[in-house]
Amino acid sequence: MIKISTAIIISIFLSGCFSQEEKEDSSSYQPGKLKIDYYSNKPVSSLEIPPDLTSPDMQNSFRLSEIVSDINENFVSFSDQQQEFKKVLAEPVGIQVKKYGQQRWLLIDKSPEEVWQLSKEFLKLQGFVLEKEDKKIGILETNYLENRPDIPDESLGFIRSMIGRALDQTYTFATVDKYRIRIEPVMNYKQTELFLTLNSLEEIIDPRISDPDRKGETTWKPKQKDLVLETEMLYRLMVYLGGEDIKNKVLNPKEEMFVDATVNEAINGYAKLTYNLNLLDSWNQFSWALDQNNIVIEDKDLSEKAIYIVSARTSDKGIMSRIFGEEAISKKYQILFKEAEKNKTEVYFNDISEENEKETKEFSYDFFSAIANSYKK
Repeated sequence: MIKISTAIIISIFLSGCFSQEEKEDSSSYQPGKLKIDYYSNKPVSSLEIPPDLTSPDMQNSFRLSEIVSDINENFVSFSDQQQEFKKVLAEPVGIQVKKYGQQRWLLIDKSPEEVWQLSKEFLKLQGFVLEKEDKKIGILETNYLENRPDIPDESLGFIRSMIGRALDQTYTFATVDKYRIRIEPVMNYKQTELFLTLNSLEEIIDPRISDPDRKGETTWKPKQKDLVLETEMLYRLMVYLGGEDIKNKVLNPKEEMFVDATVNEAINGYAKLTYNLNLLDSWNQFSWALDQNNIVIEDKDLSEKAIYIVSARTSDKGIMSRIFGEEAISKKYQILFKEAEKNKTEVYFNDISEENEKETKEFSYDFFSAIANSYKK
């Protein structure tokens, strides 16, 4: 008991230090100054992630080698000729930073094709492996990589040794990040909207384990979003795409809109989500919320006004997901959009299996509530 208490006290102490450090970083943040050091030579590809967290699937729908020869798809090292290719695409270009609340995205005067290629190149140069490339739905998604420790290794030596003695092991407070980039064509494919989302996990001592022989075993849980880090990566991507290095663009963009999303009951008993926006803006906002909640998007078709997602119902999570994994119990659902009037769009949840079980209807409310709450953070 004394050993565990010692570890807990040290953990609380460290947590307080890190929280204060993050707070100070946030208030004094300047684009381009934040140090990011991903362990690109140590890709975290076999995390024992809790089963209720979904790992991205592999889908190489487009390969960079179709344009540039002699390229390794996972780790890119550009030759002089390939650097010239990069410079041609990255010529100065008009880029606007759009904003709503905590959400920032880019409006780029480039075609989706150019933005797609440069975004892939940018992520790989940061050390990431692309685990999902789906050009049809415009999504690039990376693997998880460990970011640098919050404080230097040499400073952690004494603390780690104390925790190690308390838990009979060496314990580090690891954090891993992955990024999702979503690309949306606008203005008849002459411009592109780009959304970048950070999702992180942190390693913790598994509170579910009571066996004394297994004390100190760790697991992973979702980490609160680091908005400074997400903003920094968006800023670097903006510059990489050829945008002007104007820091104020990212720090103080003009507020674009007010988003109000409410959950009500539809005629069929399922939940209905209502936006105070036109259909296209509602479509983009809903897609952004899917990114924030790390929801798997399988397909989307703006012509039929539908997005197809894959997710596990609330009632199936817990014991079932721990035993079989969330992917094994996930189902496919259709999300339909209908513009009711000029600035009012209704979003409907459709069970493709047509079983219409009570648990599925209950899940539709949990799901749409999570989407609506994304705008209140």
